[in-house]
Amino acid sequence: MGRDIIKLKEMARTIRQDIIEMLAESNSGHPGGSLSAVEILTALYFSEMNVNPDNPHLENRDRFVLSKGHAAPVLYSTLAEKGFFEKKHLKTLRKLGSILQGHPNMNDTPGVDMSTGSLGQGFSAANGMALAGKLDNKDYRVFVLLGDGELDEGQVWEAAMTSAHYKLDNLTAFVDHNRLQIDGPVEKVMNPEPVADKFVAFGWHVISIDGHSFEEIFKAIDEAKTVKGKPTMIVANTVKGKGVSFMENQAGWHGTAPNKEQRDQAIKELGGAING
Repeated sequence: MGRDIIKLKEMARTIRQDIIEMLAESNSGHPGGSLSAVEILTALYFSEMNVNPDNPHLENRDRFVLSKGHAAPVLYSTLAEKGFFEKKHLKTLRKLGSILQGHPNMNDTPGVDMSTGSLGQGFSAANGMALAGKLDNKDYRVFVLLGDGELDEGQVWEAAMTSAHYKLDNLTAFVDHNRLQIDGPVEKVMNPEPVADKFVAFGWHVISIDGHSFEEIFKAIDEAKTVKGKPTMIVANTVKGKGVSFMENQAGWHGTAPNKEQRDQAIKELGGAING
């Protein structure tokens, strides 16, 4: 797919439809923060990262860690569209015996590089992958996605210090800065601002972008590749529930699945066909 913006936008729309369908089927899960991260994962998996669905454990593959593991639907939909497993599995989200549980499990789901769920820990795991790459003289890159509500966790800042201390310039992190978490606006629950300045103070190279613009995402990734001696944090300003009018900027859709009527409306807005 390369960097064909038209094709990438179409894929992002398809992934959003997948997210809505799987959550409606399971009647459980997290739509808001999954929908806000779609362009980031689409850019990584369909244009940027060296990954092979036919060989998920390729030694020199690029790694991705979804540190905000509750946004598993966006990862599962992306992996399915990439071909890591058949799309039919999406309808089994959170069901007994499914390979797709509520949080990513590297032991059960092809393409998942790290089991996550406890917020902050995925960031530390990504550090370990990047440090291992340095020690083993590998040229793979590691990408990690955090939520802005996740920045409440002290482990995030311990990990941020570690990344800078070990000069992990093969690590690129994203903050999905949609400004809402389960209990409401991030700034009211535990204000992390100024996010960009904090990571600069912790020794990171920081880039702020529109997290729904493929052009800006790719420009930031390309810039990160040129940075030596420090990791890069991309603060991606996004809209929670992006693409579905009644979910956008609504904290209540953090962890609420759509019912049939809401599913139908969302799929229609996303340009999909309404099935029975």
